[in-house]
Amino acid sequence: MKKIFSAILVFFCIVSLFSQQINKSGKTLVERFLPPKNYNRIHINDDSFGDFLRNYPLKEYNSPVLLYNGYEKSNKVHISVFDMPLLNVDLIQCADAVIKLRAEYLYQQNRYSEIMFHITNGMAVPFEKYANGERVIVSGDKAAWKSGFKRGYDRKIFDEYLKFIYSYAGTYSLSREAKTKAISDIEIGDFFIYGGSPGHVVLVLDIAVDESTGKKIMLLGQSYMSSQDFHILKSYDNINPWYYIEDSVLKTPEWTFQKGSLKGF
Repeated sequence: MKKIFSAILVFFCIVSLFSQQINKSGKTLVERFLPPKNYNRIHINDDSFGDFLRNYPLKEYNSPVLLYNGYEKSNKVHISVFDMPLLNVDLIQCADAVIKLRAEYLYQQNRYSEIMFHITNGMAVPFEKYANGERVIVSGDKAAWKSGFKRGYDRKIFDEYLKFIYSYAGTYSLSREAKTKAISDIEIGDFFIYGGSPGHVVLVLDIAVDESTGKKIMLLGQSYMSSQDFHILKSYDNINPWYYIEDSVLKTPEWTFQKGSLKGF
């Protein structure tokens, strides 16, 4: 009887904890996920990548993660889903989703010259070349620029550019072009990555700090294989869905990242 009472007490404590931390009607990270007691969100600039991620629209709280073909993801590892459209082909996987979010932020800011990603063979592909009427033509394992195509910075050309990047970039190329960072320098918009085939990447969506101890926590998001909705991950930590930021192995529901896996744009 004592054990049953203890279990019930623990259950209601957990329910109480999450009712304080999660506002299910919230439309963004900031509105939906409140930091645990004693933690406050770090300050960031209004026009930063971090601000873009914090305020990205979320689907309704109980929304499933959908694959590109409309089926539901069977492994329930998420707590919320970004309202970010997929293509109807299997292209926007883990690295592609991180690339898309970064590119969308820069495009929204009209920072076109900064939109540049490498493809797997190491070739740099800037969006401005697409805007100037050039395209990458791939033949076997060779890729070369060719001119004479439609010019402009409009959405159609930007989407054409992104689709090419999704097709020829991945965790390997993203890992090689990114900058390795110390965990003490972590920022919103950084990512934990293993570049390989297969590889994986999770994006740091938010950070909060306990001002009295300096301890930091984070929210993480991912896409996966097959192409699927970008989603906010559940956590194994007792502050779920937040993760403690530690200079050690990071265990997420579908991947374990070794120490030293943090990188940034």
